[in-house]
Amino acid sequence: MDLHDKVFVITGGAQGLGLAMAESFAAKGAQLALVDLHEECLTAAVRQCEKCGARARGYIANVAKEDDVTRLFNAVLNDFGTLDGLINNAGIIRDGLLVKTQDGQIMKRLSLQDWQAVMDVNLTGVFLCGREAATKMIEHNRRGIIINISSISKAGNIGQSNYAAAKAGVAALTVTWSKELASYGIRCAGIAPGFIATEMVQNMKPQALAKMTAMIPINRLGNPAEIAQTAIFIAENEYLNGRIIEIDGGMRL
Repeated sequence: MDLHDKVFVITGGAQGLGLAMAESFAAKGAQLALVDLHEECLTAAVRQCEKCGARARGYIANVAKEDDVTRLFNAVLNDFGTLDGLINNAGIIRDGLLVKTQDGQIMKRLSLQDWQAVMDVNLTGVFLCGREAATKMIEHNRRGIIINISSISKAGNIGQSNYAAAKAGVAALTVTWSKELASYGIRCAGIAPGFIATEMVQNMKPQALAKMTAMIPINRLGNPAEIAQTAIFIAENEYLNGRIIEIDGGMRL
């Protein structure tokens, strides 16, 4: 796919990996619909993409709410006239052990609230946005791409029952959609990042950050730009479909 003038929706596009991908796609000449819940960050992200010469707009929407997602994609079609791609990046974490004990006593359990919050955004949000994007592309007879952001935690990770389950679900959706949508000219692929130097990770306690880094064979965190580079590769390579690319410095959970 030639990305010049192609219209992409990027959820969670105002910061972190989403912003890095937005800037990379902007540099390729794509038109961007950035989605987030944080208006101030969203405004700054739009300006940053415009500095790259791209046309960009920001949209406030909760990807876990069906009505919000429907309104979002209708607004994007109204503003840009078409849709060529979606990057399902929005996500949250609510880490915790399934059951935490001390001296043989149950101290804490992963709450249903924390389980559901992560599933709603990280899995249901991907489903809702993917379904709406596919619908719009089919209705407008557009060949396109859906890129889902999973995680190496999809293999299972201590303290992340909710996050790991959601990201495994995202990987499964990616393969399923690649098979269902190919006949319409819509590809679907995913990225499973390892530990990436986003603001959230860099704000970890130094000891925890050092321990995390020591687990990575190349002995450093990934750069958000390296995830963005992978997203560009997926979008541009039209024979890539149904695969989850792990970008983790050689780390395997």
